[in-house]
Amino acid sequence: MKSDASPRVPFLKAGHLPTLLSAFLYFDVSFMVWVLLGALGNHMAADLNLTPAQKGLMTAVPLLGGSILRLALGFLGDRIGPRRAALTGLMLTLIPLVGGWLWAQTLGEVYCVGLLLGVAGASFAVALPMASRWYPPGHQGLAMGIAGAGNSGTIIASLLAPRLAEAYGWHAVFGFAVIPILVVSGVVFFLAKDAPSSAKPADLSEYQVILKERDTYLFSLFYGVTFGGFVGFASFLPILLRDQYGIDKVTAGDLTTLCVLAGSGMRPLGGFLADKLGGIRMLLGLYAGVGALAFSMAQLPSLSRGVLLLFLFLACLGMGNGSVFQLVPQRFGKRVGIITGIVGAAGGLGGFFLPTGFGFLKQTTGSYADGFAVFGGAAAMALLALLAAQREWVGRWVAQGGLVHGAVTEIPIHETETA
Repeated sequence: MKSDASPRVPFLKAGHLPTLLSAFLYFDVSFMVWVLLGALGNHMAADLNLTPAQKGLMTAVPLLGGSILRLALGFLGDRIGPRRAALTGLMLTLIPLVGGWLWAQTLGEVYCVGLLLGVAGASFAVALPMASRWYPPGHQGLAMGIAGAGNSGTIIASLLAPRLAEAYGWHAVFGFAVIPILVVSGVVFFLAKDAPSSAKPADLSEYQVILKERDTYLFSLFYGVTFGGFVGFASFLPILLRDQYGIDKVTAGDLTTLCVLAGSGMRPLGGFLADKLGGIRMLLGLYAGVGALAFSMAQLPSLSRGVLLLFLFLACLGMGNGSVFQLVPQRFGKRVGIITGIVGAAGGLGGFFLPTGFGFLKQTTGSYADGFAVFGGAAAMALLALLAAQREWVGRWVAQGGLVHGAVTEIPIHETETA
């Protein structure tokens, strides 16, 4: 939703740059740690002699933990402030890292470490409010884009973790990851500040009201496909590429980095194009593209063609993430903080199901083809749900006095506050 007021103060003077930098770094190292099991998956699978289903579950457990803990950490941030919540999250992240470094020897212990790594994935619920509360509406998009660029931490993990594991062993990589967590903790402690006028903490009754709305579940489906697909593939792709094409572990990490770079870099573009063309129109095209690319990957093409398809596939998912969150404030207005936590948790849950499903189907059928076909079906389901909701949304929002913008309607914020 476009702001109705142009920014009067330049961006560099409008907010608090040290806090924005802190939010970005917190998000970045947290995402790096969140997908660490996936980046190390090939080394750990060889050491622990894992089946395809076990590989999928191992990489998915941190994504489940992030989905569960995202709401809890966001709730904590509302109560004690984003800065203290970020420091709490960073300190808690040290526990599974030390566990993976010095303790985890069995698959059960790895699952335990992975579940606790979910606190790193929950950083989304704190990093974005820590930055956004400093900036006026006219600068919100840029501030959220800079802080949200921290999902590039997945690139760091897929690029560096396999190389470090080759040289020092996978246990040592968890120990190395402690260093940036401690450094960023110092940055947050000394540089970050909570905004002077923080948002009023959401009451539990507000969650109960919004959970009764059908559109909450529709947006959860939409983000479960886009963000769930992005983070699920970012975590599982090194294993999939090595299993399917027989390439070495470092090359699998490098190709994953290339594909994840497309998804991470395209998120801001997705939001920008959604502003210009309309969020609904963008998502309709992107879900169609994701479905077509998934069904193409289900044919299990050659390595070169497969990497090209996966590059485009993750690019579409990344743009879809930006497009979904271009629509969220238009539908939910000042309740955007509450719905962001719910939809974000749904995205993490979608990420959990992707590696789990791919691993299970690989073990059951002997092929990754069915996994891609099922994901293509999920994209088609999101496309049909959006088509079904489109007419109702536009008709209702126009009746409420909204303005049609491309294929989407912009609602005045005061019209969206129902509870």
